[in-house]
Amino acid sequence: QVRLQESGPGLVKPSQTLSLTCTVSGGSITTNYYYWSWIRQPPGKGLEWIGHIADGGITYYSPALKSRTSISRDTSKNQFTLQLSSVTPEDTAVYYCARVLHYALDAWGQGTQVTVSS
Repeated sequence: QVRLQESGPGLVKPSQTLSLTCTVSGGSITTNYYYWSWIRQPPGKGLEWIGHIADGGITYYSPALKSRTSISRDTSKNQFTLQLSSVTPEDTAVYYCARVLHYALDAWGQGTQVTVSS
């Protein structure tokens, strides 16, 4: 059974870059048809899709965040990474990594709280 685990700093200063890593076990991030996604939930708000990296390495980003977002992967470590630049307090959220199959969430991590504050 696939497992996903987010890791990274819980506190980021405004204007800095948020960087999170998702480590995947029990399945390869290069397996066909899966998209590996980042999703977040700000306090008191719903889930927001940030972007994903497909099995072939192509990336797709939310138009609202595209200018500040980069998703990459390390296939040797079976990890994929989110970088969100120029963060503000509005980027404070619980961040999740997830696996998507046929446009449905198939598996996800427990989430990690990221707070943007000076």
